[in-house]
Amino acid sequence: MDQARTAGATGSDAEVAAWISAATERITSYTQQVFEPTVMVVIADVAPNGLVLLPRRVRTITAVTPVLDIGDGTSLPASAYRVTSSETLGGVDAVHLRWGGYDNLIVGAESYNGGWRGLFDRWGAEQAKVTGEFGYAAVPALVAQACALLAAHIQAAAAPSDADTTAAPGLDVDDEGNNVRIENDADDAATPLPPSASTGSTQVDALLVGYLNRGHSLIGGI
Repeated sequence: MDQARTAGATGSDAEVAAWISAATERITSYTQQVFEPTVMVVIADVAPNGLVLLPRRVRTITAVTPVLDIGDGTSLPASAYRVTSSETLGGVDAVHLRWGGYDNLIVGAESYNGGWRGLFDRWGAEQAKVTGEFGYAAVPALVAQACALLAAHIQAAAAPSDADTTAAPGLDVDDEGNNVRIENDADDAATPLPPSASTGSTQVDALLVGYLNRGHSLIGGI
């Protein structure tokens, strides 16, 4: 969340980046949202009416694949589903499988075999693997403000007791005062973060309450 660099934590570029990275990780755990466009793979349940609710704001979908006991099935063509996003007022993040549709060129999905619904039924697929881009087009201003406040909060909590001691880049203390270290490593983003009850700051929690994703759980991940 680069917008957070304009306020909050202080220090060298590397130090500020580390505080912001730590704050972003906590915000992600607390909200269970992604606020920047992120390519993800999500596994979600398929409702009897073909509705696949997605746990995070969806932008684009590149593949929808039935999940089978023996492995993934054939990826469905774009004509087999439509996508809706909560980015549209009143919308919901979901893939809507076209149960009434068919494709006579795909084995098992022909009109006389029941189309897409028949294909799922014969496979016994109850879940779909959805690949696409999730997140907001731009980080909401309130979230950027929360990230800046949280970065400053974490930095203050990690401040050394000895004024002559210079803090090294990164996060060197956790909520309980234990010595830990969080490197500003882009590879960390590849691991889904478990949900947490708080960011560690009640003020930041209050700012983010409108962005909490407490509906369907994320089964898949980045």
